[in-house]
Amino acid sequence: MNSSFGLKLKELLINWGLSEQSASTTKSFIIVLLVIILAFLSYLITRKVVFKIINNLVKKTKTHLDDIIFQEKVFKRLAHFIPAVIIYYFAEFGLTEYSIIASFIIKVAYIYMIFVGIRTLDAVISALHSAYETLAISRHRPIKGYVQSIKIIFYAFGVILILSVILNKSPGTLLASLGAIAAILILVFKDTILGFVSGIQLSANQMVKPGDWITMPSRKADGTVMEITLNTVKIENFDKTIITIPTYALISESFQNWEGMESSKGRRIKRSLFIDIKTVKFCDDNMLNRFKKIRLIQEYIENKQKEIAKHNIEKGVEDDKASRRNLTNLGIFRIYIEKYLENQPNIYPNKLPYTTMVRHLEPTEKGIPIQIYAFSKIQEWVGYEKVQADIFDHIMAAVPEFELSIFQNPSGDDFKRLAN
Repeated sequence: MNSSFGLKLKELLINWGLSEQSASTTKSFIIVLLVIILAFLSYLITRKVVFKIINNLVKKTKTHLDDIIFQEKVFKRLAHFIPAVIIYYFAEFGLTEYSIIASFIIKVAYIYMIFVGIRTLDAVISALHSAYETLAISRHRPIKGYVQSIKIIFYAFGVILILSVILNKSPGTLLASLGAIAAILILVFKDTILGFVSGIQLSANQMVKPGDWITMPSRKADGTVMEITLNTVKIENFDKTIITIPTYALISESFQNWEGMESSKGRRIKRSLFIDIKTVKFCDDNMLNRFKKIRLIQEYIENKQKEIAKHNIEKGVEDDKASRRNLTNLGIFRIYIEKYLENQPNIYPNKLPYTTMVRHLEPTEKGIPIQIYAFSKIQEWVGYEKVQADIFDHIMAAVPEFELSIFQNPSGDDFKRLAN
């Protein structure tokens, strides 16, 4: 369909009795119609015939990359490219007498080809990203933020090309003029730029990835990371609410990532009991004899009595209760908790990397905090809470056996008993 074809068609129409003006108009209409039909047929053949052939070939290959490319509609987007090319190259032949209209149609076709090309590149990048996510490394190094950045660059380049076609200026000239509006672009895309830089830091330092459990009190986030994009991080809280926070907030603010706990084999227990200071006292013989009936601490008390008696005799303070060494009910209770933890099947023994200890913290107005620090073998939330609850249920019930009491603020019932 070239210029000679147009001349011959025009001559044929004149021979049929049309005037030169009518023949020229009819000729242009027929050629445009043929171009439209040809473009439509090419699109139809590509979708109905070529796609089926490609689909059959893809199914027969062993690699999954071509399946992903096909699923991401790369070929479907390419199908739109063929009609645009046909219209672009043949429009000027059908509208030789209408150069303004021909120029407009050619520009529109060219812009459409640029748009289709960018959309096709978008699909290719998405396909490559989907292929990357099938690899094991993708769980530790998500690249969705980088992928979005690359797409933004391609779309920006496409916009520049489209503007160059509309304004009849070279892309280089438009790029040079961008320096004047760089400050505006920085303000407009501030979050995008910050998100891109933050995404690089998060990925390079392996700070967080989809599937991690993180807590961020400043953003009311406590749940599992679902997705990390260029601008936002999507988190599903444990109450099933969805929260999104800016990507750069994970760099500028502090958050707690529980992945280390989940990837290890233990989960920490760190909780305190507050013992009433007024109930702490030296143990007399009656108390020690009663405590020695507790199997967990029997050996400890007997060995400690021998050690203390020897020390007091050497120092000559066996009759000075205030100066000599004595066992206290709180000290024995602390050892009892240690021995009790050692006998729990769901608690790791005191061996690195799992520390188990029972310690005194600084006394407060609420009493003496006795902190239990241990690691549960069960990490799952419900099971972990059950292990922790069972331990503290037992310990709190055992407190009166050592003539101690747990501190708590007085309630209305306490004042009522005092009044009576």
